[in-house]
Amino acid sequence: MNVVTRVDDLRGLCREAREARLRVGLVPTMGALHAGHRSLLRAARGASDLVVLTVFVNPLQFGPDEDFSAYPRDLEADAEVAASEGVDVVFAPPVDEMYPGGSRTTVHVAGLTDVLCGASRPTHFDGVTTVLTKLFSIVGPSTAYFGRKDFQQLAVVRRLVADLDLPVEVVGCPLVRDHDGLALSSRNAYLSEARRESARAIPESLRAAAAAVEGGERSATAVEAEVRRVLARAPELRPEYVAVVDAAELRPVETLDGSTAVLVAVRVGSTRLIDNVVLDVTPGGSEADLGIVVPAEESESPCAAR
Repeated sequence: MNVVTRVDDLRGLCREAREARLRVGLVPTMGALHAGHRSLLRAARGASDLVVLTVFVNPLQFGPDEDFSAYPRDLEADAEVAASEGVDVVFAPPVDEMYPGGSRTTVHVAGLTDVLCGASRPTHFDGVTTVLTKLFSIVGPSTAYFGRKDFQQLAVVRRLVADLDLPVEVVGCPLVRDHDGLALSSRNAYLSEARRESARAIPESLRAAAAAVEGGERSATAVEAEVRRVLARAPELRPEYVAVVDAAELRPVETLDGSTAVLVAVRVGSTRLIDNVVLDVTPGGSEADLGIVVPAEESESPCAAR
C-alpha cells in the first residue's frame, strides 16, 4: 500500500493505472475511519483494480464555530484500516498541498446546498464541492463511493458531477448503523455514554416514521410530528430540523409518494448528528431503507465524555 502526500504523486499513480486499463475506485474521507468507511472501501475493492482512499480534514467544510481543530485525526490507525481492507493508495496531503497559497476558487451548487444542513452551515457544502472537484481532477476518470448517511451531500455530489460533466461515476452505499441503531459517524466519538443513550432516540424516531407510513400514513406533516414526538422523549436532544423531502431534489413534500426521504439533524450536547430513512411509497404499500447494521466485531465503543 502506498501512502502519498503530494498531488503529483497521486495523479501519476492513477494515470499509470488507467494506462494499464485498470479501474480506479475512489473513497474520499476526512479520516477517523469506522465501519461505515470500511463498507465503502469494500464496495470499491469489489469493483476496482486500484482503490484510492483520501484522508484529508478539509478546513473549507468547517464554519468559524465548528470543530476543525478538535476533529479526530489518527493517520496511523486509518492506514491500518486501509491496509486491512486492501486499499492500494492512501492520499493524506497537508492543507498547503491541497490549497497552496490559500483557496480563492469556490465551487457552488445552487439550490441543493441552501436548505437542510446548508441553512445552518452556509459555507459547508461549498467546502465539500470545492475539495471534491479538486480530488476528482487529481484522480481523473474513476468511480467514487459515498455513504447514504450524508444524504444531502450525496445529492449535491451527484449534481456537481452531472453539471460539470466530470468523468466520475458516483455510487451511493448503504447507511451503516451500530448495534444500538445509531448511524456510524466520526462525531460519535464526542458522545459520553449518557449522551449516546439519548442519541438512540434519533434512529428510534425514524423507525417510528417508517412504521407510521407502513400503517398507511401519507401526510408529511403527520410523519414529521411522529419523528418529533419520539425525539422529545430525550430532553437533551435539540432537533435542528426534521424534513420530509423528495429523495432526488430534496424539495419538501406534502404527501408521501414515490421515493421520499425523512432527514433529521439533531444536537446532542454540542455534537451535531444527522440521520435519515428513505421510504419508497407506492399504491400497494411502502418500503423503508434504514440502512444496514454493522457486524458485532466492528461495533463502536462509546468514548469517555470530552
